[in-house]
Amino acid sequence: MPTDHHAEVAQLLSDYRRSRDQLAAVHHALATVKESRTSDDGTVTVTVGAGGILVDLAIGDDAYRRHRPADLARLILDLTTVAVRRAAERSEQAVAAVLPSDADPRALLAGTADLRPNELAPPAPRPQPAEDDDNSEQSWLEHSYPGRRR
Repeated sequence: MPTDHHAEVAQLLSDYRRSRDQLAAVHHALATVKESRTSDDGTVTVTVGAGGILVDLAIGDDAYRRHRPADLARLILDLTTVAVRRAAERSEQAVAAVLPSDADPRALLAGTADLRPNELAPPAPRPQPAEDDDNSEQSWLEHSYPGRRR
């Protein structure tokens, strides 16, 4: 009995196009993930994008009067943590929509899929900053106001 290969190829191409469209939709959804969080007093707003990358940080002038430096740093970290968590949830939802029900979107987004720790390559070493950076001794005030004396 002869097989209609043209119909099989047409079905494979149709399946491929549908999968490709789904993949494009997921990539678009992931690329548009942004989450912002603002402090209760409105002085600090952080915005993270896909993958939890900090894409914007707005610090109002009043923040420096209302918060001690260490408290301001902690506030920024806390807001960023919440924004990153929410961005990760949105990313997981976007990916989960096209995965089988038993797949873990967090593992896929982490880039590990179903690999076990012993199957993963060790992370590449991070480059160290140059020690001869001639601006390393200057404070941020000196950068803002050249020639200012302490």
